[in-house]
Amino acid sequence: MSDRRTFRWATTSARLLAGTLVSVGAVVAVATAVSLPWPTFARSPAEVSVVPAAEASVLVCDGPILALGRQADDASAVSVVARQALTAGTAADAAPAEERTLDAPALDGEPGPSTITAPPQDDTRVDVAAAGAAYAAADDIAGYAASACRPPLLESWLVGGSATTGAADLVLLSNPGSVPAFVQITAYGSTGEQAPPGGADIVVPSGTQRVIPLAGLQLGEESPVLRVSATGAPVRASLQTSITRTLVPGGVDQVGAIAVPATSQIIAGVAVTAEPGALGASNAATVVRVLAPSADGEATVTVREVGDVAPVLEPTTVPLAAGVPTEVDLGGLDIGRYVVEVSADQPVVSAVWQTTGFGRLSDFAWYIPSPTVDLPSLFATPTGPVPVLTLANPGADAVDVVVSAPDGSDEVVTTVPPAGTATVRIRPREVYLLDPGTAGILAAVSLTGDSALAGYPVWPGDAASPSIDVYP
Repeated sequence: MSDRRTFRWATTSARLLAGTLVSVGAVVAVATAVSLPWPTFARSPAEVSVVPAAEASVLVCDGPILALGRQADDASAVSVVARQALTAGTAADAAPAEERTLDAPALDGEPGPSTITAPPQDDTRVDVAAAGAAYAAADDIAGYAASACRPPLLESWLVGGSATTGAADLVLLSNPGSVPAFVQITAYGSTGEQAPPGGADIVVPSGTQRVIPLAGLQLGEESPVLRVSATGAPVRASLQTSITRTLVPGGVDQVGAIAVPATSQIIAGVAVTAEPGALGASNAATVVRVLAPSADGEATVTVREVGDVAPVLEPTTVPLAAGVPTEVDLGGLDIGRYVVEVSADQPVVSAVWQTTGFGRLSDFAWYIPSPTVDLPSLFATPTGPVPVLTLANPGADAVDVVVSAPDGSDEVVTTVPPAGTATVRIRPREVYLLDPGTAGILAAVSLTGDSALAGYPVWPGDAASPSIDVYP
């Protein structure tokens, strides 16, 4: 081997050795750097907690009792039969609520329903309550109707009424807002879910009530259920239902909306005023209507008398076909007040129909489920028979419920046992504060008298808007 080749080999070996040492050093450095904590720089984003400006509390009432087809030259014309008398009030330290009247083009110049508005006070939303009632005593429509004024909703479910011969039911759509509302009505009946042409693209102008005959949506349907969907502005949807049997009026009612379907619904304060076998009780006197709008399922109906835990009837289980309303005949119940519970494996909407009889001077009412009241809330009682407040406790612990005037006077404390019920006698034409403490309670107002039957649930008051975290 020459000196030149020996030198070249030595040089190459030195390079390889140096490269190896550098690579090993790099690996060791990287491993060490990964295992050791690196210096970090953390910067928290700017965060601002903002409470939205309090809005006015707005309630919409159903308005007067209406009659359809009184004009010989216009069978679709709507006439006012009896105006609604209102009771309204706010919290004790708040200013009185403001009342205004909506336009009602269908009433041919007659004033429409009232809206009750409570402006915010000291940047705090003000709770307000209102209820109305009216008596009708005409040859074509007679009975007593009472209902609570409610906030408008973007989606409402109406369970009740009929579109068969003798019924003259009306869908009431009221828009108290400042912009038009666009409404779609989906109808559910014996043939399932339908989109009737008369329920498509309904425009309800701001400050206006629209009146739509139920027969124009589901002619001949015995057990209708409606879903009312609004865009642009929320609307107050309700149903006026009445019946005439062989030229004899058989009652009238104003039925409020259910906000959302649920797997458990409790209908409180169902009042039975006639003994079984009296006043035509051989007919169905108490009927439960149930709809599972989205999927097939099964529902169990349980009836308990107020103050008693044991069911008065054997619980009834019925299959439910998606989109098809089902009715359960409970037969004749003894005189008293009842709570009806509907439990299902799919979300449902439901209501109970109860009548005082089937002859002249009879009346009926549709009772809808009560939402949970979990904060102090106002409710109002209208003119008419002496009202009774029914309380239902779905929880496992007893609940002390305080019912008082908004200023704290006339206080009544009632203990409702676990899974139990109780009643409180209250006065007509009053505003009350219902305080369930730290628990949740279900409540409903029922009114019974001579040729009068009505009831409606108590809704929770509007809570203050929670704060919102803003990241500028």
